[in-house]
Amino acid sequence: MRWDNLSAPPDEGVPDGAAPATPPLPLALPGAVARTFDTPGFAGMTFYEVQAKSIINRVPGTSRVPFEWTINPYRGCSHACRYCISGDTPILMADGRTKPISELEPGDRIYGTERRGAYRRYVVTTVLDKWSTVKPAYRVTLADGTTLITSGDHRFLSNRGWKYVTGAMNGAKQRPYLTLNNRLIGTGRFATAPKDSPDYRRGYLCGMVRGDAHLGTYSYPQGKVHRFRLALADDEALRRTERFLAHAGITTQRFSFAPVSATRRAITAIRTSKQCDIEAITELIRWPEQPSDDWRLGFLAGIFDAEGSCSRGVFRISNSDDDILDQTCSALTRFGFTWVLEDPGHPDRVREIRLTGGLPARLRFFHLTDPAITRKRSIEGAALKCEATLRVVGIESLGLELPLWDITTGTGDFIANGVVSHNCFARNTHTYLDLDAGADFDRKVIVKVNAGELVRRELAAPRWRGAHVAMGTNVDCYQRAEGRYRLMPPIIEALRDFANPFSILTKGTLILRDLPLLRQAAEVTRVGLSYSVGFVDEQLWRTVEPGTPSPRRRLDAVRQLTDAGFEVGVLMAPILPGLSDDDGSIDTTVSAIAAAGASSVTPMALHLRPGAREWYAQWLAREYPHLVPRYRQLYQSGAYAPQAYQRELTARVRIAARRYGLQRSEVGDNRRQPAPVPPSSAAEQLSLL
Repeated sequence: MRWDNLSAPPDEGVPDGAAPATPPLPLALPGAVARTFDTPGFAGMTFYEVQAKSIINRVPGTSRVPFEWTINPYRGCSHACRYCISGDTPILMADGRTKPISELEPGDRIYGTERRGAYRRYVVTTVLDKWSTVKPAYRVTLADGTTLITSGDHRFLSNRGWKYVTGAMNGAKQRPYLTLNNRLIGTGRFATAPKDSPDYRRGYLCGMVRGDAHLGTYSYPQGKVHRFRLALADDEALRRTERFLAHAGITTQRFSFAPVSATRRAITAIRTSKQCDIEAITELIRWPEQPSDDWRLGFLAGIFDAEGSCSRGVFRISNSDDDILDQTCSALTRFGFTWVLEDPGHPDRVREIRLTGGLPARLRFFHLTDPAITRKRSIEGAALKCEATLRVVGIESLGLELPLWDITTGTGDFIANGVVSHNCFARNTHTYLDLDAGADFDRKVIVKVNAGELVRRELAAPRWRGAHVAMGTNVDCYQRAEGRYRLMPPIIEALRDFANPFSILTKGTLILRDLPLLRQAAEVTRVGLSYSVGFVDEQLWRTVEPGTPSPRRRLDAVRQLTDAGFEVGVLMAPILPGLSDDDGSIDTTVSAIAAAGASSVTPMALHLRPGAREWYAQWLAREYPHLVPRYRQLYQSGAYAPQAYQRELTARVRIAARRYGLQRSEVGDNRRQPAPVPPSSAAEQLSLL
């Protein structure tokens, strides 16, 4: 799995109170030193000690958090999942083409989806990471012939929500899983791109030149003039035409045809005036007596680049030439497309061929013919509401283990061979390491033992520009393991020595150990401190957040930090629907936060990203089964509660804050008065778990 940026430290002996342990999942942490500690506080836990190669991580650009850089000395990764598919599975790229998942790289732009209003819609997102593993493989077959080779843990979006490939009705493996007659959401299998053959190139040139170029020989008193010119605003089509002409031995010259204006893009053109070139181009675009399929595909791509459009879901090819329209209609019919020829009655006899069949037909045309102009291929914002025949007709084990691939994206999903495929964040970051998102998250901790020296080295690098660094945004940097490993003091010392601004969000009282260092750092840079306290009910805390300091202890820490001169913001998160969102609980919690001297309070309702969602659902069904229907209603559309619920919750917290004189503080110039962590930063922190 993804451990190529980590390695085990050399065998330096076993620390006091620790016993070496064999990693229970050696595939996850090859070469890591695993230790267990014979103390009550660490009972049942395993610590994987690794040497990291980097420590200051860039936050994905699509993330909702207001900072760019973060340090996570524990666990070692910030996003991933264990759901994986075959390496040759085609993924829908942002340019409208496809690429096998095994060939993707971090930074690639692809399509994912997000819910907007009543519909889930296609949006462009970024590949954040990629990795492979070996797992038992399954074949999922759909009614339209789409086949998907995946692991049993992979999830697809169906007409009944996200479903795993395999699962069980009860027991430890209970989870929603695919069954026959479930219908997956998407457009269905992607068509294979055309071959770059001589016939394809001739067909493309025929469509492009006949559709949009100027070609002719003219007689003047001074003699004959031969002229070819193609002027386009889209350089992709112009470059392809240049290349295809060059294949035929025809060299053209570029020139600026029209400059950019307030209402028009710049137009560039190519031309040639050689008689031999004009004769060669005329021969290239001659109508073939018996066109091959390659020629037809090229012609459709060329005429679409020249005369096609795709706006608001309507695909059209317009022209006035009967031969061009006839060849276009014939080629569309040849490849099974349905179309309508419309005559708006224009004086110039321009008619329109409109492709029918919705988004599945449009994507099939784009993939089958491969037009050059990518802006015309965009499906950004299109709704996933097509009725493609994606009924599951087969789920079978292949009886062997195969190399399988997965990616992490900004939207948490991607389009795999025409269907919406899932990947995760939050609690299931552990699955990135082949550890599960439930018990393993609590009991198997990854420790970057060289974190301090790495921070100092990376802050000293010439490319580092002193950007704000956030800590505690993925897992708590002051969790119990910090008491033994003491990774934070050298990190803070390095940030202090380089006067680099930073903030810490925690629920751990161990931060008080480092108060002298924090004071020193605050003298030279901005230091932001925030605590997470969702409620003060002791019984609820024992049930929901076992192993963390109690809310009262956290508020005591807020008081001590405040007395030391820091402004400490409190993130009132998570507020649990049905458990801590009533007026009494809110009033009691806000009162206690105010009494602790907090500078501000920021409410946030529970969010349930995939991974944490499943774990929490099991806990809720076991502890508070009567609340399950309410949660299903609140979180039916995704990880976040409805906006109306969040606004109403925020309003009630603000009313309580005003009652107790707790207003949001303004950021001043005093370096010892750091701003609290903004509310959106909590969206990426495991505030519940």
